[in-house]
Amino acid sequence: MRPRSVVFDLFGDHLRYHGGAARIQALVELLEVFGVGEPTARIVLARMRKEGWFDTHRQGRQAVYALTDRAWRLLDEGRTRIFERVHPSWDGQWRMVIYAVSEQDRAERERLRRTLSWLGFGPLATATWLSPHERLDEVERALADTSARLDLLTCRSRGRAADLDMVERCWDLKALGRDYQDLVTRLEGLPMAAELAALPGPEALRQRIELVSSYRHFPFRDPDLPAELLPDDWPGRRAHELFVAAHEALARPADAFVTTVLGRHGS
Repeated sequence: MRPRSVVFDLFGDHLRYHGGAARIQALVELLEVFGVGEPTARIVLARMRKEGWFDTHRQGRQAVYALTDRAWRLLDEGRTRIFERVHPSWDGQWRMVIYAVSEQDRAERERLRRTLSWLGFGPLATATWLSPHERLDEVERALADTSARLDLLTCRSRGRAADLDMVERCWDLKALGRDYQDLVTRLEGLPMAAELAALPGPEALRQRIELVSSYRHFPFRDPDLPAELLPDDWPGRRAHELFVAAHEALARPADAFVTTVLGRHGS
């Protein structure tokens, strides 16, 4: 795991519940659990402060790193995507976004694609994206300042065969399913919840952050399609259940250790 990712996950999973701030020596000690030495830790934290993720102030001789509003928004959004996976029943209607942007404006075209992908849309064609979810209002808000022309439509296909064909064209579910199954296999190989809950604090923290790191990218790849559009043996939900169970089992020893470290450094 990259030190920068570990810092975000430490704040997202633990430090946000301790006021969203910590003294630098506490952060250095926590990062040591992941093999990050003090010089590297200080460089990473300084860079993240310059990028606007932290504000700092001094308490005595130590700097205190506190989350900025921008960082709070990122962590809130990420936590929602990772933990609050919803699979509502489908009304059979597709939400379609068709955009037209100047050929020269590559940056805006890439922004459109990133935004639509983030919101769970898939590319049916170059400038035509689909989602079974009711998110056209979210698209409108997210792209309110775009220079592109947007056509936002609600429509139906001619039947189930066409729906499944469009799913196959918009998303690579076969590759995603294989990756989910690999994750399921790894998670099923973890110790039982009681054993995870009995781990020493540093080991529990390391495993909990590694768990989030291994799962984090799935909610951003997975459009969370309704059951009607998924294979019968889809492993995504099983992966989520196992992830949440292990994450919760590790919570108490990991957070107890974080609390001890913060207390040791007066955070």
